[in-house]
Formats: sequence, C-alpha cells, structure tokens
Amino acid sequence: MLVCQCNVITDRQIEQVILDFLKEDPWAIIVPAKVYRELEKRCKCAGCVPNVVDIITAVTEKYHLQLQAGAAPGTVIPPRPPALRRKRAGGRHERRSTGHRAA
Repeated sequence: MLVCQCNVITDRQIEQVILDFLKEDPWAIIVPAKVYRELEKRCKCAGCVPNVVDIITAVTEKYHLQLQAGAAPGTVIPPRPPALRRKRAGGRHERRSTGHRAA
C-alpha cells in the first residue's frame, strides 16, 4: 500500500526499515524522521506521518511479541496497557484541513 504519495513510499519499505532498526536494537525509539532519513527521503507535506506512526507501532508490537515468544524462560515483556492503545478513526484527521490555506 502506498503510504507517502509525495515520496512514493510503500508500507513494505517502512516495515523493512523498522525491522532493520529493531534487529540492531530491540528497544530503540523509532520515529518517522528516523525512518525517512534511512530511506533517504524528506517528509514534505506531513500528511502521511500519522500513518507512519501507526505502522511503527504495529510493527514494533508484533516484533516484541515474537521476541517474547522466543525469549529466555523467566523473561517477561509486559504488554502495552490498554489505555495507551489507540485506533485512529480516520475521517477528520486522515487528510489535511482545507480551512487553513495560506493562499
């Protein structure tokens, strides 16, 4: 799926970059700017940043669950608290607002 139309970046490219970061350091803090830098792209309109954050969260959680499944006995990786889980409903926050145009 195409995530960033400005730079033509797909979700698979983003997922691969995130997995590479997690393989280097499983507890690294990954932010959209770090992903764009690794892809040698720049965030132009920032319309895709919320989607990139959702991909980072999903891939990181999946990676840590897999890590926990293969972890040494006695190692406990706490699940993410339900209060912190959020699902974007889309709609209003999905695209840029047209009410604040500069021109």
